[in-house]
Amino acid sequence: MAITKALVASLVLSLLVLDLVQPLQTNQVTSNSLTDTTVGEPLDCGGACAGRCKLSSRPNLCKRACGTCCARCQCVPPGTSGNLEACPCYATMTTHNNRRKCP
Repeated sequence: MAITKALVASLVLSLLVLDLVQPLQTNQVTSNSLTDTTVGEPLDCGGACAGRCKLSSRPNLCKRACGTCCARCQCVPPGTSGNLEACPCYATMTTHNNRRKCP
């Protein structure tokens, strides 16, 4: 009888630990998007900018500007336009004429 209680208690304890660990792993996976990079892992600016500029009327110009912004900020907002709040550095870069630099 004591062995059964110990077995049930260890089973309940292990399920509780697994239940607590799973949200931690989920947060790590979902937070690593186009806008976030881990330390030591640079963002693939070419791929991120290709996705950002795929609907542009001037894709080469868009990719060049996006690549410059991505290299400086290490982030590219998701989608093909807008979403600048996801990457404040990208959103605040301007040209010499105070126009937005990043597409």
